[in-house]
Amino acid sequence: MFNKDEIKLALTSTTWDESELEAIANVLSSSKLTMGKKCEDFEKLFAEKFGSKYSIMVNSGSSANLLMVFAMKLRNKHDFGDEVIVPALSWSTTFSPLQQAGYKLKFLDIDLKSLCIDDKAIEAAISKKTVAIFAANILGQTCDYKKLLEICKKYDLTLLEDNCESMGAVFDDKFSGNFGHMASFSTFYSHHISTIEGGIITTNDEVYYQYLLALRAHGWTRNLPIENIFEVKTNDPWDDLFRFVIPGFNVRPMEIQGATGITQLKKIDNFLEMRRKNAEVFVNLFSKIPGVIIQEGPANSSWFGFSIILQNPKQNRRELIDILTKKGVQTRPIVTGNFVLNPTINYYDYEVQGDLKNTNLAHNNGFFIGNHHFDITSEIQKIASVVENFN
Repeated sequence: MFNKDEIKLALTSTTWDESELEAIANVLSSSKLTMGKKCEDFEKLFAEKFGSKYSIMVNSGSSANLLMVFAMKLRNKHDFGDEVIVPALSWSTTFSPLQQAGYKLKFLDIDLKSLCIDDKAIEAAISKKTVAIFAANILGQTCDYKKLLEICKKYDLTLLEDNCESMGAVFDDKFSGNFGHMASFSTFYSHHISTIEGGIITTNDEVYYQYLLALRAHGWTRNLPIENIFEVKTNDPWDDLFRFVIPGFNVRPMEIQGATGITQLKKIDNFLEMRRKNAEVFVNLFSKIPGVIIQEGPANSSWFGFSIILQNPKQNRRELIDILTKKGVQTRPIVTGNFVLNPTINYYDYEVQGDLKNTNLAHNNGFFIGNHHFDITSEIQKIASVVENFN
């Protein structure tokens, strides 16, 4: 029976059609299934599309962060206990590679408008042991990279950019993912484009690029150019295919991921256009609801999802989420909320700089709903009505 109160808005939806299935079938019918020409072609197209010099595909956005952190550590010979400044709100694998590489994390509060790191709090957190800032672009928005780059230049810090949730976002007429020394992207099912699982690292630095190539596959020289930063290859396959120069991983993608990435990349402009149109509707409606804080950003953000924070800490978020769930609306926490409140923090060497007032508000009173590559105007209107009546 039809339920007039039902809204039905999933958090994610497939962006695939028969073109991805055809791309997969072509790969399966070939003799090459592991990382090869399709992945290489996707890397070139991705770099060209988003304006970076180099692009390296890996098996996930989490692995992309892992390689960036270890490339930074190995290249700069950082010591155990060197400090990296991070926002208290991001995905777990923004933080885990830093712990795994032996860094001390300094957690800072977020800006309540962008949900990205509070850049006004950064300079007070810098010490003699600070070596980097790992900035995360949240739910399709970007950090203020003009300010972050000024700080990094002033204190000679490495800037890493977790751009997994903000593919296609623009800051100062430049795509996000082009501001840090390295930047990560995700092509997981729920993200802007999907290769089922997958990730990409972009960089304009050839030295970092070569570190990433070696780290991606065992730490060997096989995928490096003949003349490289580690040692000149001999052109003897025995040496060049099985010579290991740094401690590496195996996070290579498959050809299916490369092939579907090529197909998805052809569609991303249309995906982003529709997400921005949905965002225009969302912002217009929700900005008028008293007691609700929504994420703010420029029109050319990539709007991964729509965050909703109840301004009054005494409001019962759980009650609102239960109402939305019963109407068929899927919700999730805003990324991890305050990561420091997770039990895993007991494994970390860390420090909290200042209070985390905004992060805690997002943690306790915030959630987000999905955005999609198709028109969800009706669903947004109905959800706005529910939230307005709840207040």
